[in-house]
Amino acid sequence: MQFTTAFVAASAALTASALPQTTPIAADAKFGILAIHSGSDIQNTPFQAALSSIIIGANSQNASCDAPTNSATFYLQDSELKLFAESATPQSLFVDRSGMGQGKVGFVTGAQPLPSNAETKGWAIDDKNVLSFNGEGLQACPNSIDGAWSVWLSGTTNPAGNSECIGISPAVQVADPAIGCSYTS
Repeated sequence: MQFTTAFVAASAALTASALPQTTPIAADAKFGILAIHSGSDIQNTPFQAALSSIIIGANSQNASCDAPTNSATFYLQDSELKLFAESATPQSLFVDRSGMGQGKVGFVTGAQPLPSNAETKGWAIDDKNVLSFNGEGLQACPNSIDGAWSVWLSGTTNPAGNSECIGISPAVQVADPAIGCSYTS
C-alpha cells in the first residue's frame, strides 16, 4: 500500500514536470498566434491578417508594417481581439456565427461597419495560453488564395463550401518585439 502511494505521487510529479510550462499572458500584452495541429502542413504557423480575413500560411499579408514581418500581432481589450498598430485606427476581429456567416473570422477597421451578424466580444485566452471565442475553438480550411488556410470558428462542417478543414489550437505567444501593421480589408 505504501509503495503504491509513493509510486503514484512520484509518477504524478514526473508527469507534471514533463508538461510544457506556460506563463499567463499579461492583460496588456501584444501577442502572436500559432496554429497547432500536429502532423498538419500548418503546425506552428503564425496567424496572418489580409483581405478582411484571418489566414495562415500565405506568402504575404500585403500589410503596411513598422518592420518586416509576415505574421499578425494581436491584443485583447475588454474581450475584443484587435490587430496591433501603433498609430492606425484599431482593427477589430469579429466572428459571424449566423447561418450566412458559418463561423467566419474576419476583421474591420474602426471606420468600417461590422457585418450584420458579427460579434466582437467573447475572445479569451485560457491558462494554457490558448485562444477561444465564447468557449469555442477554431478550425483552418485550405484555401486557394496564395496557398493560405482560412480561419473559422469551429462547429460548421465545410464553412462557405471549404472542405478538408482541421481543428486547430490557437497558441498565444508574447510578441517580442510587437510589430504594428495596418492590414488590408
